[in-house]
Amino acid sequence: MMGRREGEQGQFFYSFHLDKVVPPDHLVRQIDGLLDLDWVHKELAPYYSHTGRPSIDPVLMIRMLLIGYIFAIRSERRICAEIQVNLAYRWFCKLGVEDRIPDHSVFCRARNERFRESDALRRIFEGVVAMCIGAGLVGGEAFSIDASLIKADVNKTKRIPGDQPFSWPKAEEASHAVREYLVALDAARGQEDHGGDDGSGEGGRRRKPPKEVSLTDPQATWVARPGLDPFLAYDANYLIDNKAGVIIDAAGSRANRAVEIAVTQTMVERVERRFDLRPRTLAGDTAYGAVRLLKWLVDRNIAPHVPVWDKSARPDGTFSRADFVFDQGRNIYVCPGGAELTSTGNIDQGHIVYYRASKNDCSRCSLKPKCTTATVRKITRDLNEDVRDRVRALANTEAFEQSRRERKKVEMRFAHMKRILRLDRFRLRGLSGVRDEVLLTATAQNLRRLAKLLCRVPPSRATICPA
Repeated sequence: MMGRREGEQGQFFYSFHLDKVVPPDHLVRQIDGLLDLDWVHKELAPYYSHTGRPSIDPVLMIRMLLIGYIFAIRSERRICAEIQVNLAYRWFCKLGVEDRIPDHSVFCRARNERFRESDALRRIFEGVVAMCIGAGLVGGEAFSIDASLIKADVNKTKRIPGDQPFSWPKAEEASHAVREYLVALDAARGQEDHGGDDGSGEGGRRRKPPKEVSLTDPQATWVARPGLDPFLAYDANYLIDNKAGVIIDAAGSRANRAVEIAVTQTMVERVERRFDLRPRTLAGDTAYGAVRLLKWLVDRNIAPHVPVWDKSARPDGTFSRADFVFDQGRNIYVCPGGAELTSTGNIDQGHIVYYRASKNDCSRCSLKPKCTTATVRKITRDLNEDVRDRVRALANTEAFEQSRRERKKVEMRFAHMKRILRLDRFRLRGLSGVRDEVLLTATAQNLRRLAKLLCRVPPSRATICPA
């Protein structure tokens, strides 16, 4: 016989305990056993007034943000709505069934002021990395570096050419992203006046204005590549340990190759300073093969397992620099025809040396049609070419091949970021917002990985991962 529920008067009293309805193997329970936020109140106390109405608990806001990034909830408004109805999320945030959920608007001020001023999000990220190190998931011997383009939260039609003058609104009338851009612009001009070289705020020398500037988020970079529809973007930079794919440092930055190199140096130094870890090898793609970074790594006894950035090959089939033999003792190049190319003594950009053949040698050489269409053949050589040669030699080793295979782990982290955590487009604007999102996403990925590797539930019974 078919059963049917009859409309009955609800109970007057309920016996309900939130802790009992969250399954022992739920991800929030596993992560809660790993997460340590006891330091937050003490560290953030100087950033709150000692008078007035009590604020929303910063630990509550951090836990709510982590819920959003761990479970790919891409809106703070939506985070509040999900925690309102999801008992597991309420339990993780230490909220009772009848507790009121904070309004989504409270996150803006906390993020723009207190969290950034105290660098709380980086502290949380580094705390999780420290747990990964303590759990033996970080080898500290081999690292990999990579950057991934993430679209900025802008309408790309609202832009102007970078060399076009534009009257930006006053600070009090501008958005947070525009104000941040204007402050960075003023700082860059001040550095140029005092002999500085930073137009990007992160170590990248800007020799010409950007091609396009967004009116919504001016710090976003216009990216135009063959086969792709141009868009405005930022970079998410990850430095990972190859042992278990743990992200040991993360940073959001402008999408620029020079900036990527500067960020790499910053992250390697920060990991050494914070965790006393210096890798023996660093793997990366060709974007990290600039001689400036290679020399920086070699000077620190870090083997660069990176393809050398070399554009000396010629597409027209004429002799490239590799066809010439360099005599280190005599500081000359010898061409395929046996003629010598001597240094002109000119140094370009502080590190490029020119070598030139004599007019007589080139005019009577039978190989000239295969060498150059100019009067004489010239070759450039970097002052640190010996470093490039050492790195090229590493490419033939088994260790290099191993690093190349393990470097896929950093690409997997980016694939997880975009496909599972849905960070294929930034939600926050401005470079500070991008840095916050990259740190929160990396923290979420490390927490998920830590829970997966340390809190596996036996098939026979469910157990709670210890704190």
